[in-house]
Amino acid sequence: MYVCSCFGITEQQVKQHADGGACTPRQIASACKAGTDCGSCVRRIQAILGRGACPRRDLAELGRPVLSDLGDAA
Repeated sequence: MYVCSCFGITEQQVKQHADGGACTPRQIASACKAGTDCGSCVRRIQAILGRGACPRRDLAELGRPVLSDLGDAA
């Protein structure tokens, strides 16, 4: 089923991005553009994200680092 008709993004694709670590509609938008045009799919994306676990959120709740070490810039 399509979640974002503007960009042809399916519910399965949103779930795959969520499995890959996207925990918010903004992170989904960064991954696949869903929710960045008319915005009518944002609530649906929020509902999909609310159903599953979020590895980053789980780490944050445990007080552990959420982002991987980016190393030295120099």
